[in-house]
Amino acid sequence: MSFKQIDINTLNTEVFNDIGKKWMLISAEKPDGGINTMTASWGGLGVLWNKNVFFCFIRPQRYTHEFTEASDKISLSFFSEEYRDALTVCGRKSGRDCDKIALAGLTPISEDGNVGFAEAERIIYGRKIYAGKLDPSCFISDDIEKHYNNDYHTVYICEIEKIVEKE
Repeated sequence: MSFKQIDINTLNTEVFNDIGKKWMLISAEKPDGGINTMTASWGGLGVLWNKNVFFCFIRPQRYTHEFTEASDKISLSFFSEEYRDALTVCGRKSGRDCDKIALAGLTPISEDGNVGFAEAERIIYGRKIYAGKLDPSCFISDDIEKHYNNDYHTVYICEIEKIVEKE
């Protein structure tokens, strides 16, 4: 299982399908070496402040939030459908209570303070450039608040440092 780095300009993805339907893992590594990950289906890719970026959202009560707050790096890992059960485990279990990465049968790979998974088809490595809590007073659409119980996500915007895909 080896990866090759790809040029960001050649990235071929169906972002709405890959994130919204297939899901992804958001992962971070604390400076002491601890790692955590969570399944997500909210986020995106784009250009902001003249930088290629991804953005993702994490609720403050998620264990992964501690890791994304402690690290300046975050990664997004994307998997083939055969890993749907592993992604379900990583979404339903908390790393506070068990080793959910082992339960999911995933193999972490750490590179320069950023962690992804050997089983992924694609990993996007990023460096945080913005973090902030969503402000409900800024919601314009009436149907947004139904997604919350006073536990507003932290949004992370990360400059993309590298994208690797399975060879």
